Formats: sequence, C-alpha cells, structure tokens
Amino acid sequence: MTPTSEVEAAAQRIAGRVRRTPVLQDGPVLLKLEFLQHAGSFKTRGMFNKILTAAERGLPEAGVIAASGGNAGLAAAYAARELGVPAEIYVPVTAPPVKVAKLSKLGARVTQTGSEYAEAYAAAIVQAEVTGALFCHAYDDPDMVAGNGTLGLELLEQLPDGFDTVLVAVGGGGLIAGVAAALDGRAKVVAVEPRTSSALHAALAAGGPVDVPVSGVAVDSLGARRAGTIAYTTAVAAGLPSVLVEDQAIVDARRQLWEDYRVAVEHGTAAAQAALTSGAYVPAPGERVVVLLCGANTNPADLA
Repeated sequence: MTPTSEVEAAAQRIAGRVRRTPVLQDGPVLLKLEFLQHAGSFKTRGMFNKILTAAERGLPEAGVIAASGGNAGLAAAYAARELGVPAEIYVPVTAPPVKVAKLSKLGARVTQTGSEYAEAYAAAIVQAEVTGALFCHAYDDPDMVAGNGTLGLELLEQLPDGFDTVLVAVGGGGLIAGVAAALDGRAKVVAVEPRTSSALHAALAAGGPVDVPVSGVAVDSLGARRAGTIAYTTAVAAGLPSVLVEDQAIVDARRQLWEDYRVAVEHGTAAAQAALTSGAYVPAPGERVVVLLCGANTNPADLA
C-alpha cells in the first residue's frame, strides 16, 4: 500500500493547483463533489503530482503522453497546459465525443486508436518510446495514486466529526488505491464496479490481476481490462470489500442524482451511488457513508 506520507507529500506538492471540492450533506447522505475538479475528474490530482514529481528530475522536451478512455487524458492535458508542457493523448475510437473535443480544446494532440483503453494504451507506449515523452499511466502509477489520495485527506479535514465508509467507483483502481492509503485505519473503503467491467473484483477472486472483458454503460471511464497492481495489492492489504452493480442500476442512479440534486455525472461516477440505491451496499444503522462522485465529463442531454 502507498504510504500515507506519500499522499501527504503529494498534497503539499499540488496545493494551489487543484480545487478543494465540497461535500454535500442531505440528511444521512454525504456526497463528495469531486466532479467539480479541474478537467472534470479526480484524475487532475494524480496527474499534477505525477508531472510535478517528474519535473523535479527534469521533464523530457517531448513533454508527456497518456492513454485514456477520456478522464486521465483530460487531466494530463489540463495539467500539462497549466505547467507549459506539451501533451499527446491516445484515446480509443469509442471515447465520448465530449471528452475528445475537450482534449483538443485543452491544447493536447489527440490520437484515436483501438476500440478500448488497452489498445490505446499499447499505442501510447510505442509512441512514448519513439518520442521520449514521459508516459503517464492512467492509474497504475505510485505518483498518480498518491495524488489521487489527497482527496481522502481532504475528506478527513472536511468531516471532522468522522465518517465510517467511502464508496468508490473502480476501473483500473488508481482512485481507490489512493483513497485507501489516505484513510488507512480511519474509515472503510468499498470498491464499486459495474458487473460488465469488474477488473478488481475479478483480480480479488483470482488471487491477482487478470484480463477481463469490458462493456456496458460505464466502459468509457471504468473499462480497464486489467486492474492495476497497486490497486490489487492495496485491496488485499486493506481487506477492501468489492460490490458489483448492474448497468440499469447505474443508469437509474445517474438519473436520481440529476432529479434530486441537479447533479450531472458520467455513468462511471454514478456506479458509486448505484451501490446504495440498488442495495448492493446496505449501510448498518447509523453508518455514515460518503459517496465519492468522481467525474462529470458527460453529455447531459439524455438527462433533460
């Protein structure tokens, strides 16, 4: 597991560059509104930490390169722009147009290739070897994980009366690994995955990361074919429970967040809320549960 000290160092490193996102409390409901982060997701925390850490040793002239279903690329493009660094982003052809358009708007060079994240990842690795650019892994990287974990430290500051559990949507696992490191011994962290894209759940069942088929409504953000090694080892060390939710539950939870709070999030983010609304996770009486709403790079037209 990533040492908490690394998460604390990341918090100092990225201070002033990321937003302190609010927590909404509505009765027993606690929603961490991380989708209000720069570039629309938590990944901006990790990308800033990754690039700034590398900058301490010296960045290559070619800048940075990343492969992403969308959010990690957006975070890399935003952080690179703010730091004056060139960025090249590889995304699958299935990436939502709203994310691809935003990548270009942020000034990144965008290449679409392959039908899923794994194929874009393979192409980006080859390109990084050609250009010498710093490859920024979307989730299985210690600096990314430490940066993402600053969100957990922020929760501890924002909720001084404490909380018991955090529900975290999981794709490759970079967010849950960071949050678990930040909250180690202080709160339970629960992995929530779509049944159609459940790489961490499969890894825990198999005793190590394995390739899984990915599909469904949240595949653009949670469609990692294989869980990260950091996420897997963290989940085992911390004894993180994992629950699965159906696609329809995700669609319904996303709609409910819009109807109740006028919050428009992407389907991957809604998976965390779906754990509660579908009964996949049932809190004990009096349990204080935080639902982490981690990204909103979505077209809200279908919510109108």
